[in-house]
Amino acid sequence: MASTDLPTAGWSTSARRPSGLRAVRPAIRGWVHSVETGGAVDGPGIRYVLFLAGCLLRCRYCHNPDSWHMHHGRPITSKEVLDDIAGYAKFLIHAKGGVTLSGGEPLVQPDFTHAILRGSKEMGLHTALDTAGHLGLHADDHLLADVDLVLLDIKAFTETSHHDLTGVALAPTLAFAERLAVMKKPVWLRYVLVPGLTDRLDEIAALADYAAKLGNIERVDVLPFHKLGEFKWAAEGLAYTLADTPPPSPDLTERVRGLFRTRGLVAD
Repeated sequence: MASTDLPTAGWSTSARRPSGLRAVRPAIRGWVHSVETGGAVDGPGIRYVLFLAGCLLRCRYCHNPDSWHMHHGRPITSKEVLDDIAGYAKFLIHAKGGVTLSGGEPLVQPDFTHAILRGSKEMGLHTALDTAGHLGLHADDHLLADVDLVLLDIKAFTETSHHDLTGVALAPTLAFAERLAVMKKPVWLRYVLVPGLTDRLDEIAALADYAAKLGNIERVDVLPFHKLGEFKWAAEGLAYTLADTPPPSPDLTERVRGLFRTRGLVAD
C-alpha cells in the first residue's frame, strides 16, 4: 500500500534547477492535439482547454489514445496559442473561467506548457494543469507558480494495480502530490471508477485517507468509466481490452464518493 507519510518541513519543493527564463521566450514550439473553447468540467467556470500531444501512460480506459505520441499533434508556437487565447480572454474572465492545459500529458512538454501558463497569467486568466503527476519532476517551481489549480489524476492506489492499469509506477505521482501539498497548491483529485479494475473499496478507502491527510484537496471527482473513446482505439489499430466492461452502477459510484466524504472531502 502506498505510504501516507507527508514530507518533512525541510523537504525542498524544487524538482529541478529552475532557470526562470523559459516562459519569457517569445515563441516556444510545441505539439497540440486539439482545443476546446467552451470547456465546463476541467476547472472552474468556462475554460479554454488545450490538449497537448504526448503521454507516457497507457491507461487501459484512455479516451484519447490518439494523443499518446507527439506526431498525433500539430506543431505550433506558444505565441500562436497565446494569440488565440487572447481572443477569448475577456469572455473567460467574465465567465469566471480560464485556461486548462490537458492532454495527453502536458508535462511531456514542460517548456511549452510553462510558456502558455505564463502568458495566460499575464492576461489575468485563471490557470489549471491537468496531469497524472508521473512527470511531476518536469514541473519546476517557476512553472508551478503560474498554476492556480492542479487537476491530479490518481489512477489507482497500489503499485500493482497502478502499473496494471497504466504501465507506469505510482510512486512518482504520489511524490508530486506530496510536493503540491507542501506548496499548499489547490488540487482537484480525479479518480476514474472502472468495474473490475479500480473498484476495490479497501484501496479507494486508503486513497481517501491519503487525500485527506494532504490538506490541499479542494474536491474529489469520482468519474464513472465509459467507452466513448473506444472507436479511437480501433482507429489507431489498438486492442481495447475493456470492450465488455460495463460502467459502474450509480449505487457503487455514490458509495465510492461516500468514502471520500466520510474523510471530510468534497466529492462529486
